[in-house]
Amino acid sequence: MTGPIQEDQEMYLKILFQFHLEDSRSPIRTSQVAEAMDVSGASASEMLKRLGSKGLVDHIPYKGVTMTEAGIEAASRVKRREGLMEVFLVKMLDYQGDVHDAACKLEHALTDELEHTIDRLLGYPEMTPDGAAIPPVKRQVNAMFSRVLLPLRSLPEGVPGTIELLVIDGVEARTLADLGIKPGVKITRMQGSFEVDGVEAQLSEELQGRILARTD
Repeated sequence: MTGPIQEDQEMYLKILFQFHLEDSRSPIRTSQVAEAMDVSGASASEMLKRLGSKGLVDHIPYKGVTMTEAGIEAASRVKRREGLMEVFLVKMLDYQGDVHDAACKLEHALTDELEHTIDRLLGYPEMTPDGAAIPPVKRQVNAMFSRVLLPLRSLPEGVPGTIELLVIDGVEARTLADLGIKPGVKITRMQGSFEVDGVEAQLSEELQGRILARTD
């Protein structure tokens, strides 16, 4: 692959990836891409040539294109970042606008480091808020780390941490406060539960994703 992938090229890759998921054995026709992108056939053809020059698609004469392994990997990364931003907007910011449109704009700005950080912060989600699968990524989650901010559901068993942030309000916040769960409190994941300042507590999977602790 030559040169960085531009934002407009990423948009085409997402469309190609969707067609690939629907039918990985059939070539993707230029007319399909043009219709999905709402552009002319000539514009779609020109972009497919650019993607081909980067090794992201293979041209099949008179039939269309197929995605290469490099193209699938690149498109998966774009879709993955978009999905992560959808989860971030909904779960962390309670965003009430057009989540898909906002995520589409934000994902272009993510670096590898920022993507991994957000992925970890969200607890390594596998689905978007509307139930679409987030493309998986090969990752090695190292349990032996220090000073990392994590949602409780990603806190390794036996690794102590200090609660820094609760993305919770109302009745839930008061209930957690009664349990002693608040910023500054020490917490450790045990088998099937948590130890909060020496007291055992049970927390739902949803709450675990909305309480952030920094490992000691």
